[in-house]
Amino acid sequence: MPAEHVEAGAGEVYEVLWPLGPSTAQEVELSARPADLSGRRIGFVWDYVFRGDEIFAQMQRALSERYPMATFASYESFGNVHGKGEEEVLEALPERLRAERVDAVIIGVGA
Repeated sequence: MPAEHVEAGAGEVYEVLWPLGPSTAQEVELSARPADLSGRRIGFVWDYVFRGDEIFAQMQRALSERYPMATFASYESFGNVHGKGEEEVLEALPERLRAERVDAVIIGVGA
């Protein structure tokens, strides 16, 4: 990260560094989202932090009212995506989602 010289006024010059490096993230194409959740199977994926069990229960109730034909796959079907064994859980997640016939996923990450 190269330093730059910036004039501050009155002849003062400061050496400054840009705190952010170039982005290394690669853009990925998102999957098409369903226009409607009627008849869809929705999976809940969680990191087992910050009351996700309560929040998912509330979300499921609200979604069931709005989309009575929707079904749900519990976060318990997928495992803890944060903590001990997370690498294995994340590696297995695509296959687990297919096995549960999930059409859409709600991911809860506690803070």
